[in-house]
Amino acid sequence: MISTSELKFSYPHSDFHLVIDQLTVAAGCATAVVGPSGSGKTTLLHLLAGILTPDAGQIVVGDTPVHSLSEAARRQFRLKQVGLVFQDFELIEYLNVLDNVLLPCRIGHLSLDTATRQRADVLLERVGLSGHRRKSVTRLSQGERQRVAICRALLSQPPLLLADEPTGNLDPETSAHIMRLLLETVKEAGATLVMVTHDHSLLQQFDRTVDFAQFLSKDAPLAGELA
Repeated sequence: MISTSELKFSYPHSDFHLVIDQLTVAAGCATAVVGPSGSGKTTLLHLLAGILTPDAGQIVVGDTPVHSLSEAARRQFRLKQVGLVFQDFELIEYLNVLDNVLLPCRIGHLSLDTATRQRADVLLERVGLSGHRRKSVTRLSQGERQRVAICRALLSQPPLLLADEPTGNLDPETSAHIMRLLLETVKEAGATLVMVTHDHSLLQQFDRTVDFAQFLSKDAPLAGELA
């Protein structure tokens, strides 16, 4: 379960302010987050992951008070509890496809054993990239790079998956396939999914939709590309 209360955040040297009085997401719920560009949707994901820290308020994920953790503790929380799919993929260009998927093992919180390698192979097969395992990610299309990032996020079977426009660079057929993979995977694991999307055609597949318009006052400035 995710619970936030009296949450406030602002970027330095910016007029943008994110204010969320209360937001709760039930454990195991697939939640879509929609709203105007610059309204703070990506910012919310970064706050939930502990990448950003709130100016005020509380963020509790499961039993973890993310808002009060030290920087080191937030990093461990992300490594162990959160799968992240970023808009810009965050792939390591000197690593091949398989090694990018196995990156969680390189940074210490997941054992690089036979079961983990098999899971990486299964994920790559499910997204249609099994034939590209040894290919440099620099030789992939945008959509293929996104699929690698999704496999990496799912590798550790995290209880919380945060995805920022994961289908934004994909054609409709691949987008539908990836959505099935995400929703099936989180359901199988009993995980919670919070996904930012601008594609309203996907919303019927989610358990719940959170519209960020409800958090904006008429005079509230937007955060531009930061949010």
